[in-house]
Amino acid sequence: MYAELKQVRDQMTGPESMFAISDIEIRGQTLKTFTNAPPSLREVWALSAMGHADKTYLVYENETWTYTQAYAESARVAAWMFDNGIKQGDRVALAFRNYPEWMLLYWALTSVGITVVGMNAWWVTDEMQYGLQDSAPKAFIGDVERLQRILPIRDQFPDMKLIGLRLPEPIDGVIEYAELKNHAGEMPEVSIDGDEDACIFYTSGTTGRPKGAQLTQRGCVLNLMSVAFMSAASNMAEAVEAGTVDQIPEPGTAPGPIMLVTTPMFHVTANNCVSQPCTMGGGTLIFMYKWDAGEALKIVDKYKVTNLSGVPVMAREIIAHPDFAKYDTSSLVTLGGGGAQLQPDLVGKIDEALENGQANTGYGMTETCGLITAIVGKYFLDKPDSCGPLVPTMIGKVIDADGNDLPEGTVGELCVKGGNVIKGYLNREEATAESIQDGWLRTGDIARIDEEGFVFIVDRAKDMVLRGGENIYCAEVESAVFKHDAVAECTVFGVEDERLGEEVGIAIVVAEGETLTADAIREHCSKLLASFKIPRYIWLRTEKLPRNASGKFLKRELRDTLDPADAS
Repeated sequence: MYAELKQVRDQMTGPESMFAISDIEIRGQTLKTFTNAPPSLREVWALSAMGHADKTYLVYENETWTYTQAYAESARVAAWMFDNGIKQGDRVALAFRNYPEWMLLYWALTSVGITVVGMNAWWVTDEMQYGLQDSAPKAFIGDVERLQRILPIRDQFPDMKLIGLRLPEPIDGVIEYAELKNHAGEMPEVSIDGDEDACIFYTSGTTGRPKGAQLTQRGCVLNLMSVAFMSAASNMAEAVEAGTVDQIPEPGTAPGPIMLVTTPMFHVTANNCVSQPCTMGGGTLIFMYKWDAGEALKIVDKYKVTNLSGVPVMAREIIAHPDFAKYDTSSLVTLGGGGAQLQPDLVGKIDEALENGQANTGYGMTETCGLITAIVGKYFLDKPDSCGPLVPTMIGKVIDADGNDLPEGTVGELCVKGGNVIKGYLNREEATAESIQDGWLRTGDIARIDEEGFVFIVDRAKDMVLRGGENIYCAEVESAVFKHDAVAECTVFGVEDERLGEEVGIAIVVAEGETLTADAIREHCSKLLASFKIPRYIWLRTEKLPRNASGKFLKRELRDTLDPADAS
């Protein structure tokens, strides 16, 4: 079956195909791209809206938008921006729950060359302050929860407009979103270069502060085409093997997907890998106020959802829900997602639970504008510990600690190169140089690549906790905890968790003469860190933490010896 997959991938990327691949010069590097890719997100949105006009595009509770309605609203919002002094090359920050306005604003801004700054909606005031100082947006658009965190520091950003979304009541000095969406005007005419920033998404920082990854217009377009390619190639390969190629609909004739958005829109998973490809395919995006497996089952049944993509725990909660059998889930074609590795046992359980659907997953990074690899169906069942082959616009290799290339099947750090890789980190030349070397992105993940080109992630080189799809760098949490006067030493590491993959654990040495409780640490952290970064497991010690010869804390030893049952 792998011969069929290779054959199909080669045919689909051939010179005369829709997904033809060519090499172009990008920032001094010769990189792979889709020859027929739209030049920017502006064209993606305009063509999608024109081609799918009266189809339902966005759904939230009892609210709906067709493609035509959504495009018209996005045009009015873009016109408001230009009429109020916010132009191409400027930035606008977004921070709110998963409301459908995210897509309306995203398309409005990226269509006229304004960079979207996707701020983590769970950041506390201190983190918000840093993000605004770093990105310097001309406007901040948030719901009431996020505005309440901004208002105490608004004097630090006197030239930044504050715009409120779905406010229960007016707030002094805050422009209501209704003014934007009701503004008279057409989509401003601009010409957008593929190397311009489409958005800035913040990744957890290795040295205590998040880094703003600069995702380009070209990178985002290539990613959404990669998502479409990977799905089409797998389906075609299975059809070739089964002899059912004649049953595959012609391109553009199949109904669009119906996708439930389950993860935050300020991540590439929901924004770049779910919402954008769904838009290009003429599909419907359904938004939830917050994740709830029971509510998700109701939505799947009501709207005949075809694709449900989230972090692995969501898929596990769906199929294990006591009411699973009560709802019609036969519409589901895929169930799985990204943000964390789908455990091998879950692959089989999804296959058994779904009447017509298959398990799928994608491995990617903010730094690649989304996908690096993807896998679905029988290939996933055959290799449940793999994350699939590389997308066609990327090449990959595995290196040792000295940077030397390693042979096929050997374990080392995965590096990738292609037009999907970000421009760099905003205001972080040193961090950019560390991560991107001669066009190669060092992923920080330890992997091997087998003879069929399938990637297997086996470990992480980075000092990071992966909790429910959120990357939490240990140094960031340690930096916050060290600000407490009663802390003499501390080190953070991941503690295995069946539901979320990992939880944050921390061993703390209390300073001599001081008293400290776990609750005091959590309260302290709540003022400095988003809630998902606050340690769940806290061990308070009087003896020094174990170190190696160079003075570094032995995190693995602590992880192996400290019992979660003994933590506070």
